[in-house]
Amino acid sequence: MNWDVIVIGGGGAGLAAAASAAESGASVLLLESELELGGSTQLSAGMFTAAGTSVQAALGVDDSPERFFQHYMDLNQWMLKPGLVRAFCEQAGPTLEWLLGLGVEIPAVVSHNAHMPGLCQAGVEDVWRGHVPKDQGLGLVQVLARACRTGGVEIVLGTRVDRLLHEDGRVVGAVADDVEVRAGAVVVASGGFARDPELLDRYYPSAGRAGDALFVVAAPGSRGDHLRFGEQVGAAVTGHEWGLMLPTAYFQRLHHWQSGFPPRSRVYVNGHGRRFMDEDASYAVSGGIIEAQDGPVWAIFDERARRGLPPGYAHWTPEHVLAEAEADRTARAATLPELAETIGVPADALVATVERWNAQLPHGRDADFLRHRTLAAKGADGPLDPIGEPPFYAVRTLPAELVCTHAGLEINASAQVLDVRGDVVPGLYAAGEAGAGVLGPRYVGGGNAVANALTMGRIAGLDAARTAGASAAAASA
Repeated sequence: MNWDVIVIGGGGAGLAAAASAAESGASVLLLESELELGGSTQLSAGMFTAAGTSVQAALGVDDSPERFFQHYMDLNQWMLKPGLVRAFCEQAGPTLEWLLGLGVEIPAVVSHNAHMPGLCQAGVEDVWRGHVPKDQGLGLVQVLARACRTGGVEIVLGTRVDRLLHEDGRVVGAVADDVEVRAGAVVVASGGFARDPELLDRYYPSAGRAGDALFVVAAPGSRGDHLRFGEQVGAAVTGHEWGLMLPTAYFQRLHHWQSGFPPRSRVYVNGHGRRFMDEDASYAVSGGIIEAQDGPVWAIFDERARRGLPPGYAHWTPEHVLAEAEADRTARAATLPELAETIGVPADALVATVERWNAQLPHGRDADFLRHRTLAAKGADGPLDPIGEPPFYAVRTLPAELVCTHAGLEINASAQVLDVRGDVVPGLYAAGEAGAGVLGPRYVGGGNAVANALTMGRIAGLDAARTAGASAAAASA
């Protein structure tokens, strides 16, 4: 029961770590608590943010890891360790090329959304860095799982690790189902803690501001095992109060590609009845903008917009919105002043806001918030309809969709776990949501979590294999 490397978790980070370690010649055991591989990566669009890639070059996009690093740090107000983030930004591109070599398909074409393979705008970056693979997150998992099996990785499903083996100040294995398994190095890639309410209250309490509207789309295995492992070995935890909450309607309970999307012709107003943002702004910044407003935020639209919602979704459909209005959960009124009274905003401000929106967006321009540029990047065709056909609707909009958590075991640029003094915990690595410090207070855009998981997972696997080899050599000397 001795291995060079044990990987805990079979999501994107764990699979990347296991495949990389095996490529280096290490014997690898991967333990996954669930009955299938993939974790949250399998549930994602699979978008991967990276700079200086062959896909960008084929499209004539001039980019570099240095520009990526500068944008990443600036967006996060330099609250992250520059050395760690630089390593991530420098290795994200090579990791993407590694994935392409393994068989991941990302065509060198322009993509307008997270479900169209190609290169798209991931967030608010100066150049496009969102690489969307064919077959999305499931495709990434399938390719990585195949690489693991080709490399001889032993994969054991339905096995949750109880604790780490920690002897003489070094991690030397793990215990699962009361069985001790020893290794030269251990990589913790067990995901986040979005499914554990107690850990949410402790490490990400601001998620609770969503109240009854809160819902979680992370994988079922996101139970915070990494934090419990960290306590066993005195590891440092960083990233408190950081995570990704997507803005949604109060009635959504599923990810947007299942819940659907709000009408294109809508305006967001705050407690003053004023518009305050581009309604299609990236979730890299939109959640923070919404939370900064006075009073609740409302999506205002009209009857024509409601009727025009496409069928086939769970929540944003004409029938569902109508049912919410009939149940008095969605505000509805014959006039804008009456709607304003219902939602408690100044009537004159709401009327003026809609009039100004109608004077701009249906004519293809948005002098105030430049939404026309966002619509163009998304490949929107045709002008927006004016907001003017009664009745009018107001849907409470707030950050309520919990995607991932960012608090985890503090790591360095080699994905080695650090203790509370800042020293390396020998033999222990972490990656993905379990390894904290790359995902910060601001999510840089689509593909941030997947790129973090796979890039830091690969770094962890390569270094863990090196560490295991050095330990074996020392033991035999």
